[in-house]
Amino acid sequence: MNASDFRRRGKEMVDYMADYLEGIEGRQVYPDVQPGYLRPLIPATAPQEPDTFEDILQDVEKIIMPGVTHWHSPYFFAYFPTASSYPAMLADMLCGAIGCIGFSWAASPACTELETVMMDWLGKMLQLPEAFLAGEAGEGGGVIQGSASEATLVALLAARTKVTRRLQAASPGLTQGAVLEKLVAYASDQAHSSVERAGLIGGVKLKAIPSDGKFAMRASALQEALERDKAAGLIPFFVVATLGTTSCCSFDNLLEVGPICHEEDIWLHVDAAYAGSAFICPEFRHLLNGVEFADSFNFNPHKWLLVNFDCSAMWVKRRTDLTGAFKLDPVYLKHSHQGSGLITDYRHWQLPLGRRFRSLKMWFVFRMYGVKGLQAYIRKHVQLSHEFEAFVLQDPRFEVCAEVTLGLVCFRLKGSDGLNEALLERINSARKIHLVPCRLRGQFVLRFAICSRKVESGHVRLAWEHIRGLAAELLAAEEGKAEIKS
Repeated sequence: MNASDFRRRGKEMVDYMADYLEGIEGRQVYPDVQPGYLRPLIPATAPQEPDTFEDILQDVEKIIMPGVTHWHSPYFFAYFPTASSYPAMLADMLCGAIGCIGFSWAASPACTELETVMMDWLGKMLQLPEAFLAGEAGEGGGVIQGSASEATLVALLAARTKVTRRLQAASPGLTQGAVLEKLVAYASDQAHSSVERAGLIGGVKLKAIPSDGKFAMRASALQEALERDKAAGLIPFFVVATLGTTSCCSFDNLLEVGPICHEEDIWLHVDAAYAGSAFICPEFRHLLNGVEFADSFNFNPHKWLLVNFDCSAMWVKRRTDLTGAFKLDPVYLKHSHQGSGLITDYRHWQLPLGRRFRSLKMWFVFRMYGVKGLQAYIRKHVQLSHEFEAFVLQDPRFEVCAEVTLGLVCFRLKGSDGLNEALLERINSARKIHLVPCRLRGQFVLRFAICSRKVESGHVRLAWEHIRGLAAELLAAEEGKAEIKS
């Protein structure tokens, strides 16, 4: 493919993408395929001679699309949103064309410097404390990670290195292994499974703190666990506070947990993967109060801020906490400007060496939507979630299971777990909408998350009518079974 072909085919691909997204409502949201469906549809080996672009595009529709879950359908209400916008897609195209591997400032100065500035832009949109911003001479700063899971692991490993070095400085004979076996990390029992995975990878104990009636981690429960573990000779070193939990979008109490971590000299990492985008709206900013106590903070613009995956924003108050844990400087990566204080080499802030020019997506989206446009998008989703909540509350057969704060509604039929499992099976088997469940206090609960950029009130109403209809069929079938038994 030469440049002339690329121009022509590129236009065709953009047309295909636009047609796909504008017509996505007409596609079945959840695929009707079985595991292994794809292998028989494609050759066992790569072609010896080139295929045509026309054949490839036809196969996208014939082979790929039947197995796609359409996350951007207005009838997709599962998990949490994954962001998508045309400005971000255009920026991704440019990122692919530039094709730099921005592991250091010298590897592509614009890649490094735009990321630093965009992270400051975003930090100011969130009204983060000044300590988290790079500015022109700040000690903190932001970095784009691949996911919130990566950010949590990076924070845990940095905290582990920091506490180990501190203890070894105080007791020079102390081995790394002796420290490691006593380290303990903590998170709410509502925290994402990636926090547990970070503990596994980091080789440290992770303890779940029981949440309160609103599914939030509170000071008393954390303090009790810390005192118990210190009495047993263990070393508390890391706490993850979640703002907007995956199960029900609950919020750990930062204003209580933060001071404890500060007093105990424990690294506090704040995971706001989904909810963080909402903090750009003044009416939701209070949910972030207490972040001033954190050592690191993370959320995913690629969930709810119209920046396509991957773009996970992480800030630290002291960048040396990261570079001190991950810095390695082989001669082939060194350059004459490192250590100048004016630039940063992001390879020292992350697990991989290479990195894409992801800040272009932020730059395009922030400029083409503006802060007001992004705020309007968040507010619309929150409004739609409250519309769905109102539908649920009006039907005495159903109940809302957790406070609705942002774009997620947790609900269930009043009755057994089996009844709700059967309802979810009917919903997803019909493939008109897509939901996933969670468990809250042992109960099986359905989650309804506002996800698509194109979702409107009409889609929410149709989804609710569909759920109500399937529930009526299910309850009638259950009554029939009960009559037969009696």
